[in-house]
Amino acid sequence: MPRNTKIFAVLSLAYVALLLAYVFVGLSWESWGFSFPRRIKIVSAIILVGTAIALSSVVFQTITTNHILTPSIMGLDSLYLFLQTIVVFALGSGHLVMISDVPGFLMTLLLMVGASTLLFLLMFRRDDQNIYFLVLVGFVFGTVFSGLADFMQVIIDPNEYSVLEGRMFATFNRINLDLLWIAAPIIVALLIMTVRDFRALDVLSLGRTHAINLGVNYRGLVLRSLISIAVMTSVATVLVGPITFLGILVVSLARALFKTYRHHILAFGAILVAVTVLLLGMLLTERILMFRTPLSVIINFVGGLYFLYLLLKAKNA
Repeated sequence: MPRNTKIFAVLSLAYVALLLAYVFVGLSWESWGFSFPRRIKIVSAIILVGTAIALSSVVFQTITTNHILTPSIMGLDSLYLFLQTIVVFALGSGHLVMISDVPGFLMTLLLMVGASTLLFLLMFRRDDQNIYFLVLVGFVFGTVFSGLADFMQVIIDPNEYSVLEGRMFATFNRINLDLLWIAAPIIVALLIMTVRDFRALDVLSLGRTHAINLGVNYRGLVLRSLISIAVMTSVATVLVGPITFLGILVVSLARALFKTYRHHILAFGAILVAVTVLLLGMLLTERILMFRTPLSVIINFVGGLYFLYLLLKAKNA
């Protein structure tokens, strides 16, 4: 049996074991009617968010030819927090609940995707545009949005801020089922579209010059991939909140496990790692830590440490 097949088998078994443990452990006939649908809803959100973040991170690292960068560097997390903050600042925390409804979800999603797409189109008007310039511009915009959000958070009422603070951390416990029905077809459609580009992305991993010489439509592939990345990242962020370092963590684990450039292995391996890590994190936060620590705090702590390790490793290489 090939090595990658063995790793897929082990990860799949771990995923199924964690899934069954999360859904069924602790259930009773008295709590079945409430707990079982809630857990199925959370597992569905984990699969969608894990797929979106892992796939978008793999593709983003390919088009930037950098294994440290992830879509969060483009400032989408900061834009999400800015939109949440401006609602509380202008209208009050009572209106923040509308962001969890379908109209608010679609409005926030359209604003995030629209801002990202506009940025990509403006940056790619010239054929010689460097992808790293785009990343730098996205980072600057993210810093601006973060600064504006921090300014408004300082001057709003402390009671309003306490409500807003709950939106600063990703959570799978307040998922709206209607939003899952909207997010699922979007992510599935983007997954299918991205899978069709896997062969071209395999070639692009050799670098821009080699990809163009081998017949890849570099401009079209990168622009199409960036828009897909923006949509997937925006859907995941609006659905559960920002998880900044999940992408770098799961993709780095997938690269260490599978050791391949082929995207049909690496991407699906990263997705499997992502959903396994999220399920393990949910079991840890709900059954061991008893909701005292948000899942995003644990992931960002571990992912942040790993990110610093990668930076130091790259510096000393």
